[in-house]
Amino acid sequence: MRFMKFILSLVGTLLFSFSLSAADSACQPQLFKSLKLVYEDTFDAGTINTEFWEVRQNTTWSVKGGVLHGSESSKEFQAKKKASNDPSHAGLKPVIWLKKVPENFVCAMRVRYDAKAHQKGFPLLDLGHHIHTLSFGEKATTLTIKKDVEKLAVEKPLFALNQWHDVVIELKKGAILLQIDGVKHVFESRNIDMTGQAQIDFKAVDFGTCQIDHIRLWEGS
Repeated sequence: MRFMKFILSLVGTLLFSFSLSAADSACQPQLFKSLKLVYEDTFDAGTINTEFWEVRQNTTWSVKGGVLHGSESSKEFQAKKKASNDPSHAGLKPVIWLKKVPENFVCAMRVRYDAKAHQKGFPLLDLGHHIHTLSFGEKATTLTIKKDVEKLAVEKPLFALNQWHDVVIELKKGAILLQIDGVKHVFESRNIDMTGQAQIDFKAVDFGTCQIDHIRLWEGS
């Protein structure tokens, strides 16, 4: 019995190592010659690493079964914010920041945004706080730079709701590579610049959820 447990444990370790190696080999950067690992998390520890994550708008985040789960804030918090002069930050959608993001970076992750059919809006990722906003719609993915400086829309790659996606983002001054499930697009603009920014914001649909299965962050050079 002990021998069988050892064999099963060994097989599990080898499979896990293989999956990590496969993921690393699949992430061959297009915008950089080399990468230095800054942070990685599979959430198997069952806790949120607050050195790299910051929960926003009092939304609800926890780790369940090795997956980071996010949902809306409490109804009490929402009512309080709606009654104040700051209703836009009532926590209707789960929001969390990934911190310590390098100026030139590659981020690879498995992520999903869930929402019911009657829930309006689209999820997004902010590369830098309101600096490079990737909005995911049904028919287009749109990059909005600094809210209104520039807007670039493409038909692909698309990010669908209610299903898992493998996402890779590369950013250096002048370019963002977005890859979703192997489909790539490079946005190019002189306005793309992460100088002074050090975060990626995850924002779901109002009353929807966000899940992150694993994530890796590198500094590119």
